[in-house]
Parts: sequence; C-alpha cells; structure tokens
Amino acid sequence: MEIDLLSVAGYAGSQPNEQFAWLRTNAPVYRHPEPDGPGFWAITRYDDVKAVGRDHQTFSSQPTIMIADGSDEPSPFADHTMLLVADPPLHTRMRRLVSREFTPRAATALQPRIRQLAALIIDQVAGRGECDLVADIAGEMPSLVIAEMLGISHDEGRRLYHCTETIHASTEVASREERGDAIMTMFMSAQAAYADKRANPTNDLGSLIAHGAVDGELVDAIDFFLWFMLLVDAGGDTTRNLVGGGLQALFEHPDQLALLRSDIDAHLSSAREEMLRWVSPVVYMRRTATTDTEIAGQAVEAGDKVVVYYGAANRDPSAFDEPDRFDITRSPNPHVAFGGGGPHYCLGANLARLEIDAILRELLTRLPDLEPAGPVEWMGSNFIFGPSCMPVRFSP
Repeated sequence: MEIDLLSVAGYAGSQPNEQFAWLRTNAPVYRHPEPDGPGFWAITRYDDVKAVGRDHQTFSSQPTIMIADGSDEPSPFADHTMLLVADPPLHTRMRRLVSREFTPRAATALQPRIRQLAALIIDQVAGRGECDLVADIAGEMPSLVIAEMLGISHDEGRRLYHCTETIHASTEVASREERGDAIMTMFMSAQAAYADKRANPTNDLGSLIAHGAVDGELVDAIDFFLWFMLLVDAGGDTTRNLVGGGLQALFEHPDQLALLRSDIDAHLSSAREEMLRWVSPVVYMRRTATTDTEIAGQAVEAGDKVVVYYGAANRDPSAFDEPDRFDITRSPNPHVAFGGGGPHYCLGANLARLEIDAILRELLTRLPDLEPAGPVEWMGSNFIFGPSCMPVRFSP
C-alpha cells in the first residue's frame, strides 16, 4: 500500500483509515519520508501512542509539535516558550498559571452561560431554514466562549477563529505569507488585549494571565501573545471540528442519529465520546526523541521525529471492539482524542465537553429535522481534521 500521511487530500471526508489499518498491522513504527526534512516515525498503535505521550523525558515536545521544523530564520519569540512545546517541570509550572480556570469545578460553573450561548447561537439561525453548520454554529460556540473567558468582544473572537483556519492550513492551501498575516493579526489583537488587561484588570482569564508570573517572572507581552494564541486556537479546534465532523457522522449513520434523538438525555454523553473517537479532531502530535530508544522493538535514535496519530489509535482493534463501527452507545470508550494522558493531556477537555453537549442538545431538540443541504468541504490540513463548510437545512 502507498503510504502518504502528509497529503491533505487524504483528509478530505475522513482520515486515511485504510493506511492507518495497514500500518498498525504491518509497520506500527513506520519511517515516513518527508519532502523537505529528514523523515519521521509514524506511530499508529493505541498502546504505543499512549506510551509516547506519557514519557516526556524520552519524547520531548521541543522544538515543536509540528512535523516540519519551521524556518531557520530567527524568531522574535525565541526566548519565550508556549505551553504546547514546553516539557516538565517548566510545563507544569506554566500550566499551573491557568489550570484553576479549567478544572471540572470551574467548567461546571460556566455551564449555565455556555447553555445560554448555545441557545443564542441557534436563535440566530433558527428562522432562516438553512445555514453553514460550521461557520454559523460549530465555530460560533468556542469563539464566543473563549472570547468571554479572555475578556474580548464576540466579534473579535469570531475574527480570530478565521485566523486559526488559515494558520492550520497546509502549504497546499494557504501560502506562507497568508499564514504569517493571520499570525500577525492575532498578535495585534493580543497586544491590544494585553494593554487593556494590564490597565483595567477584571476577573477574566485574560487579566489572570496578564498579571501572572511563572518562576517569579512576570508575564510579558510576548508571553501573553503565546497564551492568547494557544487559547484561541486550541480552544476552538476540538469543539468546532467535533461538532461538524460528529454531525456528519450522524448523517451518515441515520440509525444512530434516530437513536440519539429518541432519548437525548440517555445517549448524549456516550454519543459525544463516540464522536470524539470517530472524528479525532487533532490528527497528530510530534515529539522528538531525547535519547536512543525503542518503540515496539524498533530502534529510534536521539533527535528523531516521533509522530503519534490519534485517529489511528482510536481505530485500533486491540483497544476497541469493532472500531470501524460508529456506535453512540459504545462503553467503555477509552479514546485518545484529548491525548493519551500524561502532562500534555488537553487542558480544556472539561470545557470542550460542556460546549459540545450544549450545542448538540440545542441543535437536535430545536432543529429536529436538520439534514444535509449540499456537499461538505473539508479543512485543508493534515494536522486538524474536520469540515470547513457544511450546508444544512431545517424547518424554520
């Protein structure tokens, strides 16, 4: 079988599940070529994905979580670190700065407001009879929630959501200049927010970060930008792509959609977890070997790129019965859509679950005849998976 996990075409409509299945059976630690780099080890089995994710000492998040190493040009952020590419103990201290805002208790405290926002989002489309489920619904929810948490306007949250789409697009879809412009837009927005939060602090997450410190060092404007970009970006990816991709899965499995609609209280929680497994919105994370080691008997050298594929792990028959069957009643469901555990387990998992539940409940109860209304367009990315445009219709 021809293996190409980099081509964006392989992520249009579904992840490259046939390739993943072949790799799990024949080459679970596969040396994948890289056009402009040295290549990487593709990890596709469930147990190996979890093992790599939990061993930060052997598999570092530095210098980047992306397959490509990036530009050789000096970065203006070189002496600053984003949480995603920090390893413990620095990662632990950085995460502590904001972790109280993402605990189960903190997320639960936000639940009434999240439900209000979900109702508002459906209010805005309910009378139209048609909409783009991604832009008008799935993308709205995380944009509004993270905007309120950071203390910026809803409109600014929406504008930044569009920037993240460009930042994640592959070189086949967006040029380096376009991605650079999107990052600069986000940088300027972050700088305005930082100045405002420094001068006019409130009790929002933006103010907490702007007045925070790590290891006794106050958060500066660059640190704030890196936090800002992470929260806007990661805060939207899972919810937006899960809701869009999950609804597409339900449309493709009408028996499961009917079951969920028949008793949403009974099935919503397990349906959400099955959608997370099925869609796997974050395709991969890269780690870099810090020492010579082995993965499943395969020698890996210090400095090698090691890339864990969550979608492949989530279809591994060693971990899931009939993994290619979409079953909203699946239990247990130990998926790795939020990461395989360890220090980098998704900070916002509790919040994402609440957002997903709120918007799905509003969708399925208030738009009971929701159905596809045209072809779905998929994100031009091999890193983040989900639809970019999804026309739907319903009785107004």
